[in-house]
Amino acid sequence: MSGPVTRGVPSVPEPPAGHGLLAGKTVLVTAAAGTGIGSATARRCLQEGARVAISDRHERRLAETAEALAEVTGEKPFAIPCDVTIEDQVQRMIAATVETFGRLDVLVNNAGLGGSASVLEMTDEQWLRVLDVTLNGTFRCTRAALKQMAEQRSGVIVNNASVIGWRAQKEQAHYAAAKAGVMALTRCSALDVAHLGIRVNAVSPSIAAHEFLARTTTEELLDELASREAFGRAAEPWEVASVIAFLASDYANYMTGEVVSVSSQHP
Repeated sequence: MSGPVTRGVPSVPEPPAGHGLLAGKTVLVTAAAGTGIGSATARRCLQEGARVAISDRHERRLAETAEALAEVTGEKPFAIPCDVTIEDQVQRMIAATVETFGRLDVLVNNAGLGGSASVLEMTDEQWLRVLDVTLNGTFRCTRAALKQMAEQRSGVIVNNASVIGWRAQKEQAHYAAAKAGVMALTRCSALDVAHLGIRVNAVSPSIAAHEFLARTTTEELLDELASREAFGRAAEPWEVASVIAFLASDYANYMTGEVVSVSSQHP
């Protein structure tokens, strides 16, 4: 008889090759600097044939990311600094992207800010800062992009929400409230612009492994969260980016107002 079956953590698969899902489309990704979901999304969109603009409030890291992404197509993507909490900068980001490429087909709202604090000790400043970046920033960028897309009578917005918008977690009331707001914004704005041929959807990741998360979260918490996943590991940023690219593509042409979980988490 064979021995007992042992269950380990499945190995991380290799990213799939591009298939031209976004060929000819102009995509703008916010908070794209670094090694997280934003830069992975920009890379995936480039691999799928898109013309890509990236933005972030960290100018140095934004420039470094543009250099790193140049390996995909041989040239750097258009990069423009933007703080999504400042309306003038949001307007400039959209206008510069349209001026460079002639149109805006896809906006990926990736900008967000986390933190940990119990409601017992949370200050107004902590609460408002997280909501201003994560929820208000998504609203500002959505509003600005939709005005351009309305003129085109076409376009797609993909927001980055989080499973924490559905599930409770200690010391995350501000972030959870912001992400739940992003989900509601997604559903309602989708109905506002459906008659214009514009789609608005969101992804809802659980945990994606990247450098910034590792610096801001304890190893113990990361291990605990990963252990809840069916695959026994955190998602790779490119695994979330692949779902974003699908929602941005014509393969999702009849999907709008949806929040798609990118999680293998079990109860």
